[in-house]
Amino acid sequence: MTNFEQLSALNNHLQMVHITDNVFKRYGTIITSYDFRELEAYMERTTIDETGNVYVASVPEMEQTKIKEQIQLNFYGDMPIQIGYCNGSNCTLNGLEYHKGSEINVAMTDLVLLVGLVQEIDNNQFESKNVKAFFVPKGTAIELYGTTLHFAPCKVSDDGFKVVVILPKGTNEPLEHKVETITEEDKLLFMKNKWLLAHPNREALINKGAYPGIIGENIEVYY
Repeated sequence: MTNFEQLSALNNHLQMVHITDNVFKRYGTIITSYDFRELEAYMERTTIDETGNVYVASVPEMEQTKIKEQIQLNFYGDMPIQIGYCNGSNCTLNGLEYHKGSEINVAMTDLVLLVGLVQEIDNNQFESKNVKAFFVPKGTAIELYGTTLHFAPCKVSDDGFKVVVILPKGTNEPLEHKVETITEEDKLLFMKNKWLLAHPNREALINKGAYPGIIGENIEVYY
């Protein structure tokens, strides 16, 4: 059995789908026209925290590359970008975020992404039963559309996960100004270009000011 087949068998509670399935087209697309191998050497030197996730938004060494220039000019239309990574041992949903712009993920390990759609948020609430689980094989690069809810990947082995994260520059930095609530969506603004719904059971996020907007089970991926 492949890793995907094993995961599917172990996770009957999820709508587990391979990233190559047409279902993913609602959430994003697989990127095949760019060569991200320049970033592998740095990622191989990064470590995985056994107790949680580590997110680094911007890594100068990863940004001083040819692929950064190509992605910034061609993919993002010459808008400034940042290249970083997220490594960790997470295996639960915990939250769902979105950005006003696409995100690129490059899987350095096999992993599972739990995603939803912004259009399924109703009165700042999202039902976790609507989450889709996508298996992303090592080496796969994907675009997540701005309308795709997502968060940290889930590991599929004891070794944890590693993923390159490319976003518009400044995304996920602390807000510099207090946000006046003009619309209901403003209650979800958590960091720069980061709107976040947290699961009520994820107290660490709630205590930081995340909006407790996920209803239902805090989904876990088994492996």
